[in-house]
Amino acid sequence: MTDQRSRVQELIQRLRERGCRITPQRLAILHILTRDQSHPSAEDIFKELYTQFPTTSRATVYKMIAVLKEMNEILELEFSDQSNRYDGNRPYPHTHLICLYCGAISDPEHAGLDDLPRELALHAGYELVSYRFDVYGICPACRATK
Repeated sequence: MTDQRSRVQELIQRLRERGCRITPQRLAILHILTRDQSHPSAEDIFKELYTQFPTTSRATVYKMIAVLKEMNEILELEFSDQSNRYDGNRPYPHTHLICLYCGAISDPEHAGLDDLPRELALHAGYELVSYRFDVYGICPACRATK
């Protein structure tokens, strides 16, 4: 994974190439998305942004997310029973560990996990287009409090 500073610079360059102005609010959103390893929701991003820019609307966050999704620069994790979450660091399909109690999402670093979908598709004769591999359990912090 790249460091936050270079990821933010990469996103700024891609947005400028697209003709987007880099406002302080947009820059703050990029920093939140690339700093936060917890895969924040749009509401999480808005709450943090609001502390710095109290006149900012939720629409600013949603528009920026839409642009970054269109550019394939963030990964959206959709959930039927909770808010969608976003990964600005690894904007491509990869494995996630999700806590059933607190909702924490983490990216496990394990050799071979991201190769598994490709191998499954190849074995079944599929052309792999995309995948989502989520592993649900109880995180160490929640287990410690039980």
